[in-house]
Amino acid sequence: MLGLMQDWPLLIHKVIDYAASEHPGRAVVSRLTEGPLHRTTYAALRERALKVAKRLAQDGIRAGDRVATLAWNNHRHLEAWYGIAGIGAVYHTVNPRLFPEQILYIMNHAEDRILLLDLTFLPLVEKLAPQLPTVERFVVLTDAAHMPETSLRGAVAYEDWIGEVDADFRWAEVDERAAAGLCYTSGTTGEPKGVLYSHRSNVLHAMVTMTPDAFGLTARDIVLPVVPLFHANSWSLAFAAPMAGASLVMPGPKLDGPSIYELLESERVTMTAAVPTIWFALLQHMEATGSRLNHLQRVAIGGSACPPAVIDTFESKYGIRVIHAWGMTEMSPVGSLCAIKPEVVGGGPEAVRAIKATQGCAPFSVEWKITGDDGRRLPNDGRTFGRLKVRGAAVARRYYKREDEEILDAEGFFDTGDVATLDPNGYMRITDRSKDVIKSGGEWISSIDLENLAVGHPAVAEAAVIGIPHPKWDERPLLVVVAKPGTRPDKADVLEFLRPKIAKWWMPDDMVVVDEIPHTATGKILKTELRNRFKDYRLPTA
Repeated sequence: MLGLMQDWPLLIHKVIDYAASEHPGRAVVSRLTEGPLHRTTYAALRERALKVAKRLAQDGIRAGDRVATLAWNNHRHLEAWYGIAGIGAVYHTVNPRLFPEQILYIMNHAEDRILLLDLTFLPLVEKLAPQLPTVERFVVLTDAAHMPETSLRGAVAYEDWIGEVDADFRWAEVDERAAAGLCYTSGTTGEPKGVLYSHRSNVLHAMVTMTPDAFGLTARDIVLPVVPLFHANSWSLAFAAPMAGASLVMPGPKLDGPSIYELLESERVTMTAAVPTIWFALLQHMEATGSRLNHLQRVAIGGSACPPAVIDTFESKYGIRVIHAWGMTEMSPVGSLCAIKPEVVGGGPEAVRAIKATQGCAPFSVEWKITGDDGRRLPNDGRTFGRLKVRGAAVARRYYKREDEEILDAEGFFDTGDVATLDPNGYMRITDRSKDVIKSGGEWISSIDLENLAVGHPAVAEAAVIGIPHPKWDERPLLVVVAKPGTRPDKADVLEFLRPKIAKWWMPDDMVVVDEIPHTATGKILKTELRNRFKDYRLPTA
């Protein structure tokens, strides 16, 4: 027997409809690529999204067609998303930080028909365009006054493009399981793989991230998504903020410490989210200028493990709560958030501090387990390392155009590629990527734990740890650090700083100082490049 409730499909356009209806005047502020700040509202953004949908329909875009965006976080990019999904097409976010060869691969693999791009990326796209045979039109996200001469076929300024239609359009009513968004993994191993989100998965995921033990969004919040829209739905904030009626502040292309600080203060931002490298730059700026944040209440940090020193600085020095999060493209992307349960509070301040350094616990709609290499479940004792596997309402079950490839185990769990522990209270701690774990003398050493501890040293701005071959122990850790401005980390001093905090056999065998640590297109430390750079490095202990 079925229930007797209305069938109300979970479609993305219902999010912007709600925001425009119940929070019509709520602000959406954008730093434009052209320079100035632009201000609009949810009601106006919805109207322009309807124009995008109508214009796409006139250009022959149909349900299931892919429309690519190569753009920063701004109001045009956001309204284009809602317009694309609103006709049943698929928004395909292209990460501009990928290599040109990767961008060509994913756009041709997706068979994008239209590309919407910011002015910043015009030179790049002009070089790639001859090798993009499926792209019929290029829409530059600007107005006629700023539209440059370009060799792109069918190129048009976005404002002129949508200016040719009105907003008299009815959203397409598609199945809630229909494809809505396409985001490719960064492809650090092999070709990038396409993760195809549905309307249903995006809406459910946004509802989960709104909750108090997640981002805790309300209509009283002003949200700055520093994490780009091309990083898996900007951690769902593109949907969760309008769903909550929270104001949005979009940072555009300026993601340096001073520019982010300016927006946080001038727009009275209460919640923000980004990868750790952004917060390293912001905290260094604040330390150098003696600045404080007078409105910010909480900051979400994910993408890679957040060093405890960064959490302590935000919370102890500035009184800003840190939400330590973890996830991946295949999870839409938020997979865990570090909320403090009553069981932890009873352990005292140090227990709470230790838990905040973990990746937290699973929100509703995420299930997980850890297994050995043989696939058998391992105990949730907080000590046993295992392969982290997940399943849930917003977790991928196949990759785009690779539907014949099985990526789930017999119980329907997806292997994240992370090595982790789970404790009896449900807290998960990532200890490494399975390919990055250091195996020394038959035991595992967590490179992430060492990196997080090293960043606590006053002269270390960023740290990475890789395994170097050793004739006796198989591998031993090499610590690679970037100095804070005006300092020169001393190896003996840094290693002595680590000594009381780790097991003796975890101690790095050597340390080198570099000008820069390489990162992937999504902000993670690029261990493959580091290992290649130091492939001939000989440890002093060898």
